[in-house]
Amino acid sequence: MTWEYGLIGLVIGIIVGAVAMRFGNRKLREQRSMQYELEKTKAELADYREELTNHFAQSAELLDNMARDYRQLYQHMAKGSNDLLPNLPGEKNPFAYQLTEAEADNDQAPVQMPRDYSEGASGLLRGERPARD
Repeated sequence: MTWEYGLIGLVIGIIVGAVAMRFGNRKLREQRSMQYELEKTKAELADYREELTNHFAQSAELLDNMARDYRQLYQHMAKGSNDLLPNLPGEKNPFAYQLTEAEADNDQAPVQMPRDYSEGASGLLRGERPARD
């Protein structure tokens, strides 16, 4: 009798183990699939960020070259107009304004920063109070 109970227990254990493996294995496969997708997406994001950084670095370099070439062209045109048309009054000369060397070397014109406050008190802080009746 004990031998029969052991055999029945073994069969039931095998069946329960097979069912557990079937359901557990599917979840494990889904988990591995999701992990693979996550790693793949992370790699794609890293590649995209690197590509974006390279793009903006190249764009900045091209814009810098373009600004430098524009300054050189403008200086050439201004010098040429002054040399070729010396008698032309300043207001008639389209290239009357010449960039100085300091302005030509500086990439940015001086900019006055905006203030984060007003000239005088306003709103509740101003000195005048409304007259009460």
